[in-house]
Amino acid sequence: MIAPGSDLEGDALFAPSVARNREVILEVLRRVLPPSGLVLETASGSGEHVVHFARALPDLTWQPSDPEPAALRSIAAHARAAGLANLRPALALDVKEPLWPLEHADAVVSINMVHIAPWSAAEGLMAGAGRVLDEGGLLVLYGPFLVDGMHTAPSNAAFDEDLRRRDPRWGIRDVAALQEAAAPRGLRLAQRVPMPANNLCLIFRKSA
Repeated sequence: MIAPGSDLEGDALFAPSVARNREVILEVLRRVLPPSGLVLETASGSGEHVVHFARALPDLTWQPSDPEPAALRSIAAHARAAGLANLRPALALDVKEPLWPLEHADAVVSINMVHIAPWSAAEGLMAGAGRVLDEGGLLVLYGPFLVDGMHTAPSNAAFDEDLRRRDPRWGIRDVAALQEAAAPRGLRLAQRVPMPANNLCLIFRKSA
């Protein structure tokens, strides 16, 4: 849940989960991302993650994006406050669209998106990442996932039920289903990294 903020600009939104997970996600990104290049973040939401990563990894150029106008305004507010030269203006990007407003990225990062979206968004993410990444490029997903059809914790099962009550199209996705959607796009699961709070980082690599 993203809530309006009061201690930045009026457009700035704040997601409480960011403070809890940004450092552990950054630790993975430090290890797997290339030393330089362009990183596209899809569904950037409030913009807090991408600002944090851009500040911590200044040799990478960061491209935030989101389909929602309120999110785009929040990203812009956080970016103005941060004043980072390696942070590009946010793009209006819906991963389900067949063409993205960006032709190339060295890596794509998507945090807590595929379970709070219809399955078509996961398919669109795989398709788009397959288009914009060159051989060796990475797609990094973070969030809760099913493993072999099973929840990794009772809390994830309860969260999944809540998601599906809110929108029947939502729900925690199975790693195997994501691999199946990724394979036709030349994306192969290279690493599955356990994370705190029963989450995972899934790292897909683009093959030839």
